[in-house]
Amino acid sequence: MLDDFLTRAALAGAGLTLATGPLGSFVVWRRMAYFGDATAHAAILGVALSFGFGISVYAGTLAVALGMALTVAQLSGRGHAMDTVLGVLAHSALAFGLIAASLISGLRVDLSAWLFGDILAVSRADLGIVWGGALLVLAALVWRWQGLLAATVNEELAQASGLNPRTERLVLVLALALTVAVSIKIVGALLIAALLIVPAATARQFARTPETMALGATATGAVSIVLGLWASMRFDTPAGPSIVAMAAALFTASLIFPRRA
Repeated sequence: MLDDFLTRAALAGAGLTLATGPLGSFVVWRRMAYFGDATAHAAILGVALSFGFGISVYAGTLAVALGMALTVAQLSGRGHAMDTVLGVLAHSALAFGLIAASLISGLRVDLSAWLFGDILAVSRADLGIVWGGALLVLAALVWRWQGLLAATVNEELAQASGLNPRTERLVLVLALALTVAVSIKIVGALLIAALLIVPAATARQFARTPETMALGATATGAVSIVLGLWASMRFDTPAGPSIVAMAAALFTASLIFPRRA
């Protein structure tokens, strides 16, 4: 079964949604959409450095994404405005990544494959990395679920309850960094933020509890993957953008229904 490239693509997408569903819910609740963009842009620098040093793209991307996550967490804890920090880091990381790619001698890599993803080229090894990373992110979110929720609702009350909001924030940004690293080949650096945000925004229209929103975001993401792959094969369009387009279509359709209180 795994010899079928379309089956591998669907399985990789399904594995990724295990992380992006609940994680995207926190991104929406905390209004951290720009963080996903910043980390994704930094992934391009990781791709360029990986080819330059001859290491795994996943390893290089993860290292740079983790560095971005830790930097953001540290600066935001010092009182810097989050949107300003992310704006500076996002555009700087993308610029340095493109410059690094241009300076690497003999590099003949089409960066568009890393910008927009190539889910149809996922190998068995890629499949293992995606599922391993997604399950690790999911386990971390389940482990810290109540603390993350408390810190999201009100950091002062969470601190009064004995929780450290900075620890919860760090768990969240590290999970985001790992998700970006394992998804770079599937939907690419420029589209991962959309896969995090759009399914969660769709599920928010119908969810009554945080748990149902996380589950709904996961299901919506999985449906978007399947529909996007079908559209890609049917109309000969790029798979990554097709997936995000289907997610956007589901979100638009959800607006027809009144939002639950």
